[in-house]
Amino acid sequence: MTDAPPRSFRSVLDGFSAYRPGRTPVSAAGKTYKLSSNESPFAPLPSVIDVIAAEARAVNRYPDNAAQALTEAIAARFGVPAAHVAVGCGSVGVTQQLLEACGEPGAEVLYAWRSFEAYPTLTALAAAEAVQVPLRAETHHLAAMADAITPRTRLIFVCNPNNPTGTVVHADELAAFLDRVPADCLVVLDEAYREYVRDEAVPDGVDLYRDRPNLAVLRTFSKAYGLAGLRTGFMIAQEPVAAAARMTMLPFTVNRIAQAAAIASLAAEDELLERVELTVKERIRVREALLADGWAVPPTEANFVWLRLGERTAEFAAACEAEGIAIRPFVPEGARVTVGDREANDAFLALARALPFRNASPD
Repeated sequence: MTDAPPRSFRSVLDGFSAYRPGRTPVSAAGKTYKLSSNESPFAPLPSVIDVIAAEARAVNRYPDNAAQALTEAIAARFGVPAAHVAVGCGSVGVTQQLLEACGEPGAEVLYAWRSFEAYPTLTALAAAEAVQVPLRAETHHLAAMADAITPRTRLIFVCNPNNPTGTVVHADELAAFLDRVPADCLVVLDEAYREYVRDEAVPDGVDLYRDRPNLAVLRTFSKAYGLAGLRTGFMIAQEPVAAAARMTMLPFTVNRIAQAAAIASLAAEDELLERVELTVKERIRVREALLADGWAVPPTEANFVWLRLGERTAEFAAACEAEGIAIRPFVPEGARVTVGDREANDAFLALARALPFRNASPD
């Protein structure tokens, strides 16, 4: 007998690190707070819950594989043709669909680092080579990213706001970057946190893609819409790009409850975005409190804050976990802390105030 894996497995799995979701807090003290996954602290709206309950009665039937009603609802909401919309299992599912369409041995996928932690794993699984460009002042160094483009570059991710730092790139710098990208190279603008943006200089990717055939925009219902447990995301792009993402979608990957809930959430968007505004206000309060206590916190346009802690990241996470607060450590770089409800935020701020060390400003 041997413990060696079957030789049918791909070599990329040797030493492979799978995606790790945010921890669920555990504490003997009782009360816990999950600030590790950038989830909305609010349950779905009552009107959405009613739709979820009604649709549950039909789960013996397969969902619409084309998600036609949802696709049309998204198209109507954003004023785009339905042929420009592709859906998937969260925006990360659409990311995988795009990489399966673009990736092969010899192809390069370019992105900033640190950025969304799924980019490296999905790129590797698509048999492509990752090219990482370090952040500058906690945000994308777009000039350096443009310099890193080669004839082998198939796809470029720009996460705006960036996960996990919350920082943004503005319209002028993004336009200058896009002007340098070859027309046959796809740029994916990952806007999973777009609804939390209040900086008017941050561009809306849906406005930009109309005049740029090589630009695709990712959005999700997991964050601001509060449907993280149902996993629905979408992409808006010119028809050839959207068609490629639809082609590589796993059949029936967006279940019927998720489709119905997303449609209902779009219908209740005005009410839902009132909740988003509450999170934005809490984000401002949390960051200002941390700054007042001596922490270095970059400006954030998402529903989280970033603390660059370096070698003390694990220590910080352990201190939080001991108090029943789960945050997201990226050892040995820093920690991302979701903005939750006021009670959760107060618990985190009290702990951060009591800790004997502070982080340092980025170079």
